[in-house]
Amino acid sequence: MALLEVTAGVTSIFVLREVLRYQRHRRYLERIPFRIHVNGTRGKSSVTRLIGSALRASPRYRVVAKTTGTEPRFIFPDGTEWPIFRPGRPNILEQTKIVKRAAELGANVLVVECMGITPEYIRVLEDMLIRSTHGVITNVREDHLDTMGPTLEDVARNLALTLPRGGIAWTAETRYFDLLQKEARKRQTELRLVQPEEWVTDQDLEGFSYLEHAENVALALAVAQEFGVEREEALREMYRATPDPGVMRVWRLHVTDKEVLLYNALAANDPQSTLQIWEQVRRRHPNHTLILLVVMRPDRPQRTDAFRRILGQPMQADVYILTGKPTRPLLHRLLQLHVPQTAIQNLEDAPAEDVVQACITCGGSKTVILAVGNIVRYGERIIEVFKQFAEVDEVS
Repeated sequence: MALLEVTAGVTSIFVLREVLRYQRHRRYLERIPFRIHVNGTRGKSSVTRLIGSALRASPRYRVVAKTTGTEPRFIFPDGTEWPIFRPGRPNILEQTKIVKRAAELGANVLVVECMGITPEYIRVLEDMLIRSTHGVITNVREDHLDTMGPTLEDVARNLALTLPRGGIAWTAETRYFDLLQKEARKRQTELRLVQPEEWVTDQDLEGFSYLEHAENVALALAVAQEFGVEREEALREMYRATPDPGVMRVWRLHVTDKEVLLYNALAANDPQSTLQIWEQVRRRHPNHTLILLVVMRPDRPQRTDAFRRILGQPMQADVYILTGKPTRPLLHRLLQLHVPQTAIQNLEDAPAEDVVQACITCGGSKTVILAVGNIVRYGERIIEVFKQFAEVDEVS
């Protein structure tokens, strides 16, 4: 009996402590009147940064932003940033520390990237930890189907869990807009569709020092307009902002008499995003030899299958270099499409140095390499070798 009483007492103390802690968190939230929760399959980190920088253009707003992408960052009101240290695995409760710090800095706008990839975590993040006033769903793409699927319709419904209750949200997703709109009505959210061509021109995109997606910029401009920030002022601040470490950068390699441009799109690991990037690169360099470098991972079988379906058709290159593991499904796909074996190099699990050497030697005097697939570990190593191989100038 005594043991039960002690256990009950300890449990009561624990529950009381957590209740008090959550009440304190709610008070911090109330000190930040505008809270923007950014979700979606692709582009979350970039859109979070772009919105933060766009709103920073107005003296009315003191903005704190937090990204979760390739390298998590806390972005201060003056635009400077610090990496977020995680002693272990990512934990959604770190958002409570972000809210606390933002409130202490006197922020009246908090822009945060959703860090949940399961419905349970997404629900907790929105309904308890962020309680957003505004929201963004960038797009619905074929990724994380194991946790948010199995269908894209399921992904759309789960992403919609971050829509602000009784608030305003924006999305550039057209294919599943009706489904998102249906979910928005359940949450009494005013969901607005953003068509990139109505907001952004090619000239606008040329102002960035890296390859930015039109839909990301359009979403940020739509949010800025709602907050009363002039378009040109918003764009000017976006150009100045530090890009996310995971954005698609472009490098020029000086190798003897060759000009080799490397586009690192390894972070864009779903087919639709990759196809959009491929088309952008092809339009920019119509007279270059196009090399497609595909990096696979054994723990991402769905991703391997997704790339197998688009390789060779519609993604047509002059040369295909396959590496990582497994590459056999991709090789079979190319051979079925009657791609000449001379245009294929299968370098499964080859050292990164060998992969880089193959990319450079098999191109012409003007060569563009687009690296796609997976960035983690092996992909990162390949990019590092590329950057060390010769004199490198980062270009836009």
